[in-house]
Amino acid sequence: MSLPRPLAFLPDADFLRLKDAVIARTGHFYYQDKEALLWERLARRLRATGLPGPGAYLARLAEPERGAAEWAALEAEITIGETFFFRYAEQFAALEGTILPEILARRGAERRLRAWSAGCASGAEPYSLAILLRRLLGDGLPDWRLSLLGTDLNEAALVAARAGRFSRWALRGLPAEELARDFTAEPDGRSWLLRPQHRALVRFERQNLLSLLAPDAPLELGGFDLILCRNVLIYFHPEVVQRLVAALAARLAEGGWLLLGHAEPNPAFARILEVVNLPGTVAYRRPGKVEGALPPQTPLSFPWAGDGVPCTRHQGEPTNGFPKASGLWWGEFERGEAPLKSAAPLSQQPPPLEAAATATPRALADAGDLAAALAACREGLRQAPTDPALHYYEGLVRRGLGQGEEAAAAFRRALYLRGDFVMAQYQLGLLLLDGGAVGPGRRALAGALRLARLLPPGAALPEGDGITAAALAEAARLSLDLPPPVSPLGGR
Repeated sequence: MSLPRPLAFLPDADFLRLKDAVIARTGHFYYQDKEALLWERLARRLRATGLPGPGAYLARLAEPERGAAEWAALEAEITIGETFFFRYAEQFAALEGTILPEILARRGAERRLRAWSAGCASGAEPYSLAILLRRLLGDGLPDWRLSLLGTDLNEAALVAARAGRFSRWALRGLPAEELARDFTAEPDGRSWLLRPQHRALVRFERQNLLSLLAPDAPLELGGFDLILCRNVLIYFHPEVVQRLVAALAARLAEGGWLLLGHAEPNPAFARILEVVNLPGTVAYRRPGKVEGALPPQTPLSFPWAGDGVPCTRHQGEPTNGFPKASGLWWGEFERGEAPLKSAAPLSQQPPPLEAAATATPRALADAGDLAAALAACREGLRQAPTDPALHYYEGLVRRGLGQGEEAAAAFRRALYLRGDFVMAQYQLGLLLLDGGAVGPGRRALAGALRLARLLPPGAALPEGDGITAAALAEAARLSLDLPPPVSPLGGR
């Protein structure tokens, strides 16, 4: 029996909560003013699941057993994966004539190249890059170690990408001789299979680009000679775009190149990367070590936080909820290298957290009445469920009461609501270490160290009772048993 079609579009409270959840999870601010389009795509999932409306669908997304799979299905519906081989001929001409020859010459001694296609959809972009590299290297290709990575939020698109099977529409820009050389026609006559030697050069992983902005950013995403992030940033809020470009820049190797979509360049990016004007396109390069390129991690707005809809992690990401240090900076912590310069002047740093809401819990805790302090935290959170400071104080109070698991959960909620909350990151690390979770505890402390080093040394930390960024960085370093940082002049 066929299911009834959902009711006509009505932007009620449940739909608006769902829209906020989608934007918070995917970063697709594109849907902020496109509610009818989002409803159209949601309606497909309502028909597929037989659920009556957004309220029931929100409940499905929150289910422990079925929620993650339904999020994946919804993300597949709302992501736009239109792509084809050698899209934007001007950029591929720049890749063939300038960018890749420069990388190959620079990497000639070690014969190693790393490239990342972020938002790869069904794989046409990284596969185009693989074909181009094979063409440029010729018989010398076996002597090179090529690492070509394609990532996307849409798992269904990645399944298709790994299969390497494409319609004639995705191959519309290819001359007949190249089509015959690089593909084999399928028996149905409607699809073509990319030849195995090209498919073998690319691997695919599911990643949410927003994960680059988290304290536990994926360790393996770094040191790239080339990043293609084309027609992806247009879906994000402008403030998020600035942070994402900074994060992408930080994941380039020295001299690495970044290509964006034709509509995405912004003059502000010149503060982070060198602008290179090439025929028909603009490219960006990381000229040297990027110090201070990463902006302070001001939080995204999650108006739906606390309503029970989890932001479930994706395949390949940690599932235990413990923060993990960024791959860019973890090696510097271990080697004791020089601290990062401030990401921005103090006047541009995030404002301190609002203290009024936490005055009563703090006063009660200071007086030793932890039970009353916890009750005050709960009452405060009932009125202001997205206040990160209240979640932080709940964590401190619960730790004082010996409620370790509940305290860790409260610290994580504070970090979820405010990604640059240094004190919450630090206290979480100490709590985990005290509980015997050495690995997660060290990773959390490393995250606190990284966040503190992004601030001016004398900056007072929100909810830190006067402790400065430099003092906390030193405390975290000692807890991690790392050597002191080396000064730029070579001393200690």
